[in-house]
Amino acid sequence: MVSLYWFILFPVIVGIAGLLLSDKISNILSLFGQTLIFVYAIMLFFTVHQDGQVFQIIGNWPQSIGIGLKADTTSILFVLLTSFLFLILILFSMNSSYSDKLFNFLFLSVEGLISCVFLANDLFTIFVSLEVSTIIVSILIMYKKDKRSIYDGMMYLLINIFAMSFFLLGLGMLYKQTGFLDIGDITKQITLINNKKDLILPYAFMLTAVSLKSALMPLFSWLPKAHGTPGAPAVVSALLSGLFVKSGIYLFIRLQLMFSAAIDTQLLFLILGFATAIVGIILCLQQTDIKLILAYSTVAQLGLIMIGLNFSSSQAFYGSLYHIINHAIFKVGLFLAAGLIIEEYQTRDINKIKGLLKRMPATGIAIILFSLAISGAPFFNASISKYFIASGAQSDFTKYGLEIINFGTIFIFVQFSRILIGKTEPAVMSKQKPIKFLLLLVLALFCLLGGIWGVDLMNLLWGQNFQITISSYLEKTVYFTISVSLSFLILIFIRPKVQIRSLKKLKSLDVSFNTVCLSVLLYFSSLTAYLYFF
Repeated sequence: MVSLYWFILFPVIVGIAGLLLSDKISNILSLFGQTLIFVYAIMLFFTVHQDGQVFQIIGNWPQSIGIGLKADTTSILFVLLTSFLFLILILFSMNSSYSDKLFNFLFLSVEGLISCVFLANDLFTIFVSLEVSTIIVSILIMYKKDKRSIYDGMMYLLINIFAMSFFLLGLGMLYKQTGFLDIGDITKQITLINNKKDLILPYAFMLTAVSLKSALMPLFSWLPKAHGTPGAPAVVSALLSGLFVKSGIYLFIRLQLMFSAAIDTQLLFLILGFATAIVGIILCLQQTDIKLILAYSTVAQLGLIMIGLNFSSSQAFYGSLYHIINHAIFKVGLFLAAGLIIEEYQTRDINKIKGLLKRMPATGIAIILFSLAISGAPFFNASISKYFIASGAQSDFTKYGLEIINFGTIFIFVQFSRILIGKTEPAVMSKQKPIKFLLLLVLALFCLLGGIWGVDLMNLLWGQNFQITISSYLEKTVYFTISVSLSFLILIFIRPKVQIRSLKKLKSLDVSFNTVCLSVLLYFSSLTAYLYFF
């Protein structure tokens, strides 16, 4: 019998055991324990696909009372992704200055809590997991104890606690109306409620919190602060942008399915998805800090994922799920590469980073591959996920909107590629370990394999036998080639000569805690009004 709770408990147990040992032995123990978790996740993945979903109640309590854990084809896939990326991140951080036994304990505890979010089948357990993981992630952001990191970490903590109080209020109201915390039982009870307007307030409360966790417009300002803070180790930024933010998207999917019989907000979140992607691209283009560029590009990609989830198309929906996986892989790779670049060049300003291919050839090649992947280049993983997301566009507005978003992403990473060329000093190879370059190339290889075998992988993962026509894929290839060429022309002949003062001010955009809280309240009020009147 496969025990799901080990994905939650085992990382924490390994972390606690490491606290009793030296830093070096703790690192080795963490690596060994993470390898076991990854192997266990692979075994459970094939078990679920062969025998169907696994459902367990902790302590053998009745389902409506006990803590339920469920592994279906989607949740086990995210657990497998989590265990794989944590294995990469632990290997990457081995023997780093910050990688001591306390860091390992905190890092592994976050893994257990993220797995709990993916596996838990009752809302209160999900709430507790998100709250505790938020506290630990805040500590990891502040781990180097410099002033900026402490400020960003505290902002992240307070904003998320404030938002999750909305989730708790909605959860309490929903429990009062249905008498259940289990998602399956609540879904059944919702179909029996005659006055659907009784569900508006709990829905609005919970989706407000989830929208902030998913970094939707206008509730995304916390993300660049947390993901791009100077003092956070590269593995922490990679964890946040590549994986942790996806817990909000995953919860959004589950809540939308749970409320689907009573509330339909597809159009609203489709619009918010477009707004998030466009604003993320605009703000990204104003940055020169390498980590902030990657952080704002995450905002844009989250908007794209939200668009696909809210198209009335199964291809677009599963394309978005596949894009979540793809984005996790190449964004982890980009943040890890950024960490190596900052360590080598001792700057975060891309205008001061030159000649990367000559100075750090392995990292430069990885950057090229990751940039091609996130831009949707042919034969890379995002080309498949973006293809199926675009297949859900039914109007000219959505088609043109997606083309603008794709072009914006391509332009961002064409501009980002400036760091590859130029004069530079020789590399100081003694600072960096070859294993780190190898891990980057492993992630880049997954990006390539995810494109070559993308259709087959989607069939394996979700049993969806979607097909790509050669003519339409060639059309996308031509569009990509034209977009890259146009981006280079704009970069060379137009952008250096154009200075837009109003947009340059966005570079130093710094939203206060009070402003974020006001935005959350306005978002909740607007969502409630929309549900009542539309």
